[in-house]
Amino acid sequence: MYSDQEESAVLDDYRLEMENRIRNLVWTVSGDYSLEVKPDVETFLRSRNIALYDGIKQGGLAKYFDRDALSMYLLKKIYCDAFRGPLMTVAQLCIEEAVGHKLDAEREGVRNIRRKACEDILELDFKELAATPLGHFKAALLREELDGSYEGTRKIQGWMEEIHRLREARDTMDVIRAVDSLYNQIVEPNFEKNKKTLDQVLAVTVEELAEFSWKDFLREDLEELREDTMETYLEKISEAMTSLDMNESRDQEEDKKQEGQKKKKILVVDEKALAQMYSYVEKNFGKSYLSPAEQKNLNYQFCRGIHGDCSLYCTEGILQNPVLRNYQYEYARKQKDKNIMAYYDQSRVVKRNIQVLTDMLRKALLLRSENQEILSDRGRIIPAALWKVGRSEDARLFKKEIKNDAMNFVVDVLIDASGSQRSRQGQVALQAFIISEALSNLDIPFRVTSFCTFWDYTILQKFRDYDDSRKKNGRIFEYMTSSNNRDGLAVKAVGSTLLQREEENKVLIILSDGKPYDVVVNRPNSRNPEPYRGRPAILDTGFEVRRLRQSGAAVLGVFVGEETELAAERKIFGKDFAYIRTIKNFSNVVGRYLLKQIEE
Repeated sequence: MYSDQEESAVLDDYRLEMENRIRNLVWTVSGDYSLEVKPDVETFLRSRNIALYDGIKQGGLAKYFDRDALSMYLLKKIYCDAFRGPLMTVAQLCIEEAVGHKLDAEREGVRNIRRKACEDILELDFKELAATPLGHFKAALLREELDGSYEGTRKIQGWMEEIHRLREARDTMDVIRAVDSLYNQIVEPNFEKNKKTLDQVLAVTVEELAEFSWKDFLREDLEELREDTMETYLEKISEAMTSLDMNESRDQEEDKKQEGQKKKKILVVDEKALAQMYSYVEKNFGKSYLSPAEQKNLNYQFCRGIHGDCSLYCTEGILQNPVLRNYQYEYARKQKDKNIMAYYDQSRVVKRNIQVLTDMLRKALLLRSENQEILSDRGRIIPAALWKVGRSEDARLFKKEIKNDAMNFVVDVLIDASGSQRSRQGQVALQAFIISEALSNLDIPFRVTSFCTFWDYTILQKFRDYDDSRKKNGRIFEYMTSSNNRDGLAVKAVGSTLLQREEENKVLIILSDGKPYDVVVNRPNSRNPEPYRGRPAILDTGFEVRRLRQSGAAVLGVFVGEETELAAERKIFGKDFAYIRTIKNFSNVVGRYLLKQIEE
């Protein structure tokens, strides 16, 4: 007989042995011995076959697909109010279909382990599987694996046909699309209608995830909660998404907690969080180039009315002035590399656009710069007109030369950098770069700024200023999307400094998706304004555009969003907006508008 202390030591040794065995199994299958693995020994104690097969599948997932991208999608789906338990079950089944048969072809013996794991799950979890439609679907897949065929309801057969297509999956997005589709069909049929589409789920940014309190979703048995609770939760998802041993009943308590969170469409930030906001913004968007007094004055000047509880934050970006090299810094660096790669992939098209736009503007400016002669009462005398002296009241006996200042132009480029632009980051950066290079070729002063809204801060990131050298144009590839967008406030702030320029001709070009949207924060102890979205936001942005035009600036909206938002774009910009379908035609569309401004 063992004493309690000896029994505990034996059990610890056994657990350690099982952990090493599962870890080595994952590394062998994946071929990546640096892969971070957290073996599930509890499942091994429950069923050796299930634990071994889950370990094999972890290695297969890491080998064939992007495990991090898949777990990040699941985190975003949960953030968008999907139920964790059912979502994880759907993900586990899809991963099984995408990985299992590929492993069969490569490793003898995997199929036998999988069959034994399926038998154990049917035996251990039969009651839970019979309780829900998703359980029926899972049981059908398990029986099909064991018996070779299954005849069920028409719905289940349709789901099975869809999931079987994953056996040919070659890309992580194939798995993500299948998980999203099956979850929406089986668990929440109205998810896209009432919540978000897949594109909107994927557009959720790291900052939006960081705003959310993941502590409420973590298990109560965790003794300590690290500060980076989002990363903790992401790890939990990564660990769980390959385990066939997971079932809905074990996650009911977490889903009840999550149901409570669904009421929080607008996040409430307490006073302590408000005090930390500035520091958080500084760490994730870079230090501000304004002094505290200048920022206070800026907010006093522009944050009024519908923007009364908002703040402006001016920065050159996290890559230029980082507080520390955190996750956001690395993300920004990688996105810059992606934008540069987009340039190299389309370098011929981009260079052609730059040349076409430069030539169009140069010809117009040359015509504008030609001197004109007019009749005047002073200047160079016209001998043929001297007969008028004493005979006519027309005193215009002279010719006066008027010199046109063709370069009396200044341009501002304002770029929407909200999360809804995420899928178009590279293309939007290229469009801004084309404009910048063409204006640099003609020595026209211009500034490039992006905007997004995080909590109550509207972030204005300056890539280059009016009189900066051409070298600064490359900073435009640091363009990165995040969070929401309060278009009216950004147009108001940028337009005000544009109007202060001495140049006679002022042009503002706005690259946006035509959808102002900011509903993140409802601040305590304040006036709690209505969320900035829909008709009020469109009217506010349109008002700021018209106010600039009435003050003498020309404003062009370059639409880079979805066709469904075209109506909103028209309401904001009227007739002066361009819909850019492909970058190939970008220079012609924008060039024609700028020519119109030059010729007037």
